[in-house]
Amino acid sequence: MFLTISTTGSAERPATDLGFLLHKHPGKAQAFSTSYGTAHVLYPEADAERCTAALLLEVDAVALVRRGKGKGRGGAPDAALAQYVNDRPYAASSLLAVALSGVFSSAMRGVCAARPELPGQPRPLRVEVPALPARGGAGLVGRLFEPLGWTVTAEPVALDAEFPEWGDSRYVRLVLEADTLTLAEALRHLYVLLPVLDDAKHYWVSSDEVDKLLRAGEGWLPAHPEQKLITSRYLSRRWSLTRQAMERLELVRLAEADDSDVEEIDNAVAEETDTEEKPTPLAVRRREAILTALRAHGAARVLDLGCGQGQLVQALLKDPSFTEIVGVDVSMRALTIASRRLKPARMGERQAARVQLFQGSLAYTDKRLKGYDAAVLSEVIEHLDPPRLPALEYAVFGSARPRTVLVTTPNVEYNVRWETLPAGHVRHGDHRFEWTREEFRAWAHAVAERHGYDVEFVPVGPDDPEVGPPTQMAVFTAGTAKEAKAA
Repeated sequence: MFLTISTTGSAERPATDLGFLLHKHPGKAQAFSTSYGTAHVLYPEADAERCTAALLLEVDAVALVRRGKGKGRGGAPDAALAQYVNDRPYAASSLLAVALSGVFSSAMRGVCAARPELPGQPRPLRVEVPALPARGGAGLVGRLFEPLGWTVTAEPVALDAEFPEWGDSRYVRLVLEADTLTLAEALRHLYVLLPVLDDAKHYWVSSDEVDKLLRAGEGWLPAHPEQKLITSRYLSRRWSLTRQAMERLELVRLAEADDSDVEEIDNAVAEETDTEEKPTPLAVRRREAILTALRAHGAARVLDLGCGQGQLVQALLKDPSFTEIVGVDVSMRALTIASRRLKPARMGERQAARVQLFQGSLAYTDKRLKGYDAAVLSEVIEHLDPPRLPALEYAVFGSARPRTVLVTTPNVEYNVRWETLPAGHVRHGDHRFEWTREEFRAWAHAVAERHGYDVEFVPVGPDDPEVGPPTQMAVFTAGTAKEAKAA
């Protein structure tokens, strides 16, 4: 795995200043131990006119597998041989990005104690990466780097030069050139975009990766035209982390547009004292309202339909009055994250017997959903296209027919109270619609009438006298008279 950074200079401004910026002497070859092998820094050329620093990363495939513990591409258990024979030692990836941040950490921060004036000076830079995975092709490489001031040459690598008819591989030979960037900016671009182009990370992505992304993306990511793609790929497409990062980037964008600090924009809670009580998050209030309604209706066997990452299932498990809990979602990725959250292997036998997760689509009837006391659709219906709502309605109310059904959904009228939400925008990019209170009530009454239920409405969150609550909840209860009529 190899990367070079070159610059040119003159007698007055020698190219060997690159050594000061990188904190690595051009006259030495240095080696640095990493968790996945050895990183070498050397200078193939170093004089006043031209200086090139090279980072060579020797990957220990065995260490990568052992530390991966079955997670990520480095430790993927899909094939025993593939764990050891793969592109990790040769192609630029998150391994190289982590080596960059570790070996050149001071340069990435723009710190140079010996020559403090150097980090802020733009200089001619040329970066070469002989083998770069580019999921999206050479065109995506250009869309990522060109808005940042780079001239991009991304030459596709043939699958086999002897057989050109086989076409190109997913790798490119990358050359980046710029005259207006500082070295710190260049390193931060590489740190973020190398794993984005590879579209994989060799380690488990957790919440601290959001902070790393925002630090490295400061000054360029908020305005980047491919911001959403960069954020999603860098965070391994983890929806919750991507949403968190996008919200913080939006705050930065609004602050820059208003020529103010982020703290002034994100002022929902005044920081008057360190002991001031923070408001309860809406998601927590929503779960509390659902648990209260389920207890009030005596539900013991509960379905969480569209359970996502399992937050509600986890809350239900803490109450022994819920004797059977089933989480259902169409996304296997969401179910995998939910399983990690619940840690069934650490549960006692009796606790583990109370919960199960399985894949299913609410657009189809499913005999596994029949016979339960209650079903919860928490922030689910707004993710469906309106023409698919009748299918969900019949699958839940017509086929499964639990005694109680709880449905929560955003109240679009409350959106004007979110200061950081642009006018006319829904709360999440995947929402197909958001209803007013009148629209939700009309839908709920029609569903109740068609399937023999009574329905009442409960506000969730602060009930604003003008625009209502942020979340609206409908509580459907099967009525005996209507059930007999429907039968």
